[in-house]
Amino acid sequence: MLSINKQKKDEAIINDAIRCKEMLVITETGEKLGVLTRGKALQAAEERGLDLVLVSPDANPAVAKLMDYSKFRFQQQKKLKEMKKNQKIVVVQEIQLSPVIETHDFETKAKKARTIMEKGNKVKITLRFKGRMIVHQDRGVEVVNKFIESLSDVSTVESQVKLEGRSLFAVIAPKKEDKKDN
Repeated sequence: MLSINKQKKDEAIINDAIRCKEMLVITETGEKLGVLTRGKALQAAEERGLDLVLVSPDANPAVAKLMDYSKFRFQQQKKLKEMKKNQKIVVVQEIQLSPVIETHDFETKAKKARTIMEKGNKVKITLRFKGRMIVHQDRGVEVVNKFIESLSDVSTVESQVKLEGRSLFAVIAPKKEDKKDN
């Protein structure tokens, strides 16, 4: 004997697994057949060649619907697959800077950040202070702001520059493209 607690949460309770004595039965077209006993509801489903699916077991009386359960499950799986296909996974990649970074290194890292954002990913800018460099936090903030400004044409600031421990952090994301250019 199956109980509701032992069933998987995403799995529907159908046909003989339904344990309610009475339920409100709805046809596949949405028409209400009324409150029927379990036996009569199963008989109505069998006559139509459909399954009896418990839609709302917590309602009073419980609500069951007559439907082709295998077709319904197929449609649900198809919707799920479509949603997963349209889902975009955003990756955050880190670029590390130094408060005493040279011009060429700065430009190389800016170019790398630009290619990351062209792929649609976010960039986390990290600037670590080593030793006594922590005294010159203003220089670090200046370097990070200059880095963000150099990428302002392709990015928007998602998280402002903030100091955590001995590091400065900021997050930039690619700009949203306007679709009015078509």
